[in-house]
Amino acid sequence: MVLLSGLTVALCGFAAPAWAEDPLSPVERTVKSLPNKDTRIGVYINVLPDCTSGPLPTIRLVNAPASGKVTVKSAKVKATNYKSCLALEVPAYVAFYKSQPDFVGDDVLMIEVKYAGGRTEIQKITVNVVGPGAQQKI
Repeated sequence: MVLLSGLTVALCGFAAPAWAEDPLSPVERTVKSLPNKDTRIGVYINVLPDCTSGPLPTIRLVNAPASGKVTVKSAKVKATNYKSCLALEVPAYVAFYKSQPDFVGDDVLMIEVKYAGGRTEIQKITVNVVGPGAQQKI
């Protein structure tokens, strides 16, 4: 089981508000990764107004990446000051991408996320796999 903590994971893949975009156009994101390393590409939860967890969404891989694989793991997410919730701990699904050991470049995948209540969202995720020397300097 994976335990994630903090609000930094709070914005990636959470249930979107009612004004979400047109269901026919995918939500597009780009993520950086290293070759052959697990990289988090999405966190999926459902927080109800009373700060408890609702049913988790169903996640389906629509288009698999050409040079890697996607896995989804169960986790618990802890967050503070999320919407009207001062502190919460809820179950989640966390999606990870892992490229082939020798791959460097862009890999594209599409995930379908079906939320309770019937809303469906397509996420187009581009994973930019870079060599070890290509990271941003801190």
